[in-house]
Parts: sequence; C-alpha cells; structure tokens
Amino acid sequence: MSKIQCISPVDGSVYAERPIADAEQVAALFARSKAAQHSWAQLTVAQRCKFCSAAVDAMVNMKERIAQELAWQMGRPISQGAGEVGGLEERARHMISIAEASLQPLDPGEKPGFVRKISHEPLGVIMTIAPWNFPFMTALNSVIPALLAGNAVVLKHAANTLLVAERIQDAFDQAGLPEGVFQHIVLDHSTTSELIGSGNVDMVCFTGSVGGGKAMEQAAAGQFIPLGLELGGKDPAYVRADCNLPYTIENLADGAFFNSGQSCCSIERIYVHESIHDEFVKGLAAAGQAYVLGNPLETTTNLGPMIKPAAADFVRNQVADAITAGAKTHVDTSKFTLDQPGSAYMAPQVLSDVTHEMSIMMDESFGPVVGVIKVSSDDEAIALMNDSDFGLTAGIWTEDLSAAERIAPQLETGTVFMNRCDYLDPALAWTGVKDTGRGCSLSAMGFDALTRPKSFHFKTSTD
Repeated sequence: MSKIQCISPVDGSVYAERPIADAEQVAALFARSKAAQHSWAQLTVAQRCKFCSAAVDAMVNMKERIAQELAWQMGRPISQGAGEVGGLEERARHMISIAEASLQPLDPGEKPGFVRKISHEPLGVIMTIAPWNFPFMTALNSVIPALLAGNAVVLKHAANTLLVAERIQDAFDQAGLPEGVFQHIVLDHSTTSELIGSGNVDMVCFTGSVGGGKAMEQAAAGQFIPLGLELGGKDPAYVRADCNLPYTIENLADGAFFNSGQSCCSIERIYVHESIHDEFVKGLAAAGQAYVLGNPLETTTNLGPMIKPAAADFVRNQVADAITAGAKTHVDTSKFTLDQPGSAYMAPQVLSDVTHEMSIMMDESFGPVVGVIKVSSDDEAIALMNDSDFGLTAGIWTEDLSAAERIAPQLETGTVFMNRCDYLDPALAWTGVKDTGRGCSLSAMGFDALTRPKSFHFKTSTD
C-alpha cells in the first residue's frame, strides 16, 4: 500500500505517514459526502452556524497540541504556533457571524403581480486542497464558509502537514457534525488529478504554486466546475519619505521574516525613497540580525527551519546569483550557525543594489530574504511594484492618507495595505490578479464563490 510521509524539517525524521486512499475508498467517501450534503443543505443557516462554532471551539481547545505538531510538521517556532489558532478563530468566527445576512436571498425589488428573488444555492461537494505554510487558516478559508453555505467538504492536506486534516476532522467530530458532511482524504498528486476529473467534485478550492494551479485547471478540463486558485505572490512594499521609520522597519522585518518568509503575502521586495534608503536598509538588517534561528521546539527560537532543505537551498542560490550580479548583503549569516548548505535552516537576509533582472526580485522566494531598491518618486515605485507576474498584496508605508489613496488604485494587486502587511482581514475579500490566481475567499463576497444563484419568478395574478 502506497503511503504519504510527513518529513519533519526539524531533524529530517519521518514524523507521520498515512496510506493513500485507493479507488474503492475514494468512491465510498464521496458517496457519503453526496448523501450527507442533501440533508445538510436542508438545515437552516443558523443550525449550520452552531455546528461550525462548536468545531472552532474544539480547535481552540487544541491550541497547545496544534502548536507542538506544527513545530514538528513544518518548522514554525512553538512560541508562535498559537497564533495560527488565533488566526483561524478570527476568520471562522467572522464568517459565521455574517453567514445568515450574506446568504439571504436577494430581492430585486417590487413588481406588481409577481414574487421574485435570487437564492444562494450550495454547489454540492467542495474539495479543498490546502498547503502546509499556514495549514489551518488556509484550509478554513474555504472549509467553514463552504459548510455554512450548505455544501459538504472533502479536505486534502499537503503531505508536510498530514496531521492538520486529522485535527480539523477531530474538531468537527467533537462538534457532532453529521457523518459525511466534512471528511478528509490522503491522496498523492496523480490520484488527486484523477479525482478532480472524475465528476465527483463540484468545486475545487486550491492554495499552492502556479504549477499546481495549472494542474488543477488541466485536471478539471471538461468538468465545468468552478476553481478557486490562490497561487502565491511576490508582494511589494513602498516606503515613502514621510513614513514612521522605526515602525516601518519593525513592521517590514516581521512581514519579510515571520514563518521564515513562507507566506504567500510575505514581503519579498521593498522600494524605499532615496532620502531614507540607507537608514532603512541599516535598520532592517539590524532587525534581521536579531532573530534567533534554531530548533522550533525551543521557546527562545523565533525563526525555525524552512519546510525542507531543497527550499532553503533554492533561496540560497537566489541570493548567491544576486551577489554575483552585484547585489550587496547586509546580514552577517556567519552568526547563524545552523544556516548551512543542504540544511532546512536559513538565516534572514537583506539585499541592496538589486534589480529586476535578478530572480530574487522577480521569482517567488518563499524564504526569509528581501531585496531593497532605491526610488526617487511615487511613479517610479508604482511602476516597479507592478512589474511582476504576481498580484496578491502590496503595502504603502506613509503618514499621508491622501498619498496612499492616490497610489493604491494604480497598483495591480488584490489587496492594498497602508502601514501594515502580511495580514488577512476576514471582513475583506481575499483575492489576487495575474499569476496569483483567480477567485475570492472570505468576506460576504466569499460566499458567492461557494454557491450558485437560483432565480424564483412567480406570477401571483392570472387575471
């Protein structure tokens, strides 16, 4: 029997392994989903909210266990693991709080002799394919609203975070969710593709790489099902001369280095006004130098390993190529003894004298490294920020709200921040442009992606 292994980046050991579901198991699982979904959709939104709230309560009660398992599975410092639970709770509870209002039928207005409305109908069985980097939050971005809207959900999680799907299953089981409404499954890439093309899935919500997104589209070809695709980013920041510089440095250090830079909306490139460029680079490098790279199970560690040695070596090669092309480094990595070629542990790095001819400024790094370019104007910054194949978020650091309001509409991105970054507000639509993908999650608009409209056109007078 084929198995999926979770290899811990902490020490390279096999932390967990699970058998891949065979064709018979897949067929039985989806039969349960389809049968359960019909009954689930007959419940009121308020009833579905109660089940989901209880599941969130259960996950919050698992906080300590989740933090430890995340440290082993994907390397996040145990001191930061509880933040994942806080994030999932914030998102889930917001979607629960707006579900009834968001799923109310739309009233097109009065028309004498007629009753008209447009309802939000569930799609059926939603398949969520979740990544390892923020494994609970990214999964629940679609799982919770899909369930609230009356769908059944099947979750396939990344190999690196196998146990996350099991914890989410535990939570829904503790909440007493009817059998079959939420299930998880272990598959490899090929069996996932076969499943998407089998006709059993009514929508796919995928978070991952551009290559993975293309594979989703190919697998779903001819199925006429919607795909939600969040495919990463190369998110920029613009630091204006009028920013609060100490705050900006602190904020952008966290945005670039938290979770070892392994966030689709982490800051990967920064454009700084020439008048404060040198001071900014010095401050950002000092912030990076202060990180403690180490075993994520130790409470003093605030920077753990990347997901695997190959990922760290990819970023190291980007840095080396940039240096060869003239870039300068500003963090002394010799102070980080665990940062060695072939290791998953990588020190933070800040580079200056970089250009858009370098991979480090154009290709997603997904590591604790950021390049800084000096600019002389808003227009120059805007052009450079838009010079990317990605468009998830962009941030502007300024004390001038009118400047941010002028710049923001010109940026090709899904979210524009002012004086913050690497954060997802569940009341706002989470979306992107270009190779970042398509679709929308969270906010009231997020329910639209997980439902279909159905029109009711009743003529009440036959005189």
